[in-house]
Amino acid sequence: MRLIKKSLAIAVVIFSPQIHANQLLDEAFDVYSKANLRFYMGFGVFVEAYKYHLQLADKPYLTIIDYSKPSNERRFFLIDTENARLLYRTYVSHGINSGTLYATDFSNNINSRKTSLGAFKVANAYHGKHGLSLRLDGYSTTNSNARERAIVLHGADYAAPSVISKIGMLGRSWGCPAIPRHLTETVVNLLKNGGTIYAHSTSS
Repeated sequence: MRLIKKSLAIAVVIFSPQIHANQLLDEAFDVYSKANLRFYMGFGVFVEAYKYHLQLADKPYLTIIDYSKPSNERRFFLIDTENARLLYRTYVSHGINSGTLYATDFSNNINSRKTSLGAFKVANAYHGKHGLSLRLDGYSTTNSNARERAIVLHGADYAAPSVISKIGMLGRSWGCPAIPRHLTETVVNLLKNGGTIYAHSTSS
């Protein structure tokens, strides 16, 4: 653990010199441990997401999406960083051109219909063609076109667990992270106007 923290501390200093590296790592590890996130993701992934969250967020809700997992697994993690609690772990779809069961191809290009990776700040909620949705702003080079691409978080029937029982995986979007409809209102209300989303994959 000491070697891991040392290497992560170096990365933190490079990424964000105004934040004391050891303090950030201690805070991150406290949230990571108390929320029992070790069962779902490595500490390095959480630290990277947490760094962006501290820089961008206006509220304590952080979502981490692990696109290295298949769509028939619950790979959407909504975390209350203030109270160190994992609030929701659910399913999320990826883009139709990113892969089938697994997302293996990612893009920031307009009209690619692929999922984008990186850090997003959650903007306002609105009612669109998919119902209640969240606008997202991309803060990484890998997702900077999120607004122009109309990449939003929304609910979808094809993201329901019942779809997995029929075809072995979720249906796919045009690049948006789509979640089960029964959770949409709750997730939207938590994340809107200042939450963050960090989309990660080992396949990138």
